[in-house]
Amino acid sequence: MKTLIILISGRGSNMRALLEARLPVDRIIVISNNPAAEGLQTAATKGAQTICINHHAFSDRTTFDSALADEIDRYQPDLIALAGFMRILTDDFVFRYHRRLMNIHPSLLPAFPGLHTHKRVLDDGVKIHGCTVHFVTPKLDHGPIVIQAAVPVFPNDTEKTLADRVLKQEHRIYPQAVRWFLQGRIRLTENTVFIADTCVHDSVIYSPGLQE
Repeated sequence: MKTLIILISGRGSNMRALLEARLPVDRIIVISNNPAAEGLQTAATKGAQTICINHHAFSDRTTFDSALADEIDRYQPDLIALAGFMRILTDDFVFRYHRRLMNIHPSLLPAFPGLHTHKRVLDDGVKIHGCTVHFVTPKLDHGPIVIQAAVPVFPNDTEKTLADRVLKQEHRIYPQAVRWFLQGRIRLTENTVFIADTCVHDSVIYSPGLQE
């Protein structure tokens, strides 16, 4: 039985994309650290089992992560997908699920790790932005990259318009990455991900576009 666990803290839009992707998995369990997370209700309506482990009930990150891991281990998941899980995980937790812990980040890593990526992109005048699915390591937002999608940054963009454009791509590439993993098509070396049987297109993206 293949099992996917999704960790969320809020509305869970990437969780929804995963739930609607018809992934090759037998069961999906959604766990949140936030009892008010809108995504819990969404997950329940989609037929996923939901669990809440309120992080406020624990004195520190270590004890919360330990309780979270104990709950996860009950289901022996093939993969754990972070989908807007707004907690920095302890090293012990990350090592416990080495090569089984994935995340989606709203930038083209290794550029712009951390928070407020869209604002930072606009402030720096970047022309191409995007999102990244990567394996989680103790170094925040620096794990091996599975897949990325790029979008143009327009002169009249706001944080919201840019975030919306990136989010559409997040909803495309996260299910793809998870599907590859569950199909056994991912081979991970120390810091490089290889995907079996993927198409390679010889193309170049220009932003702004070139003129003749």
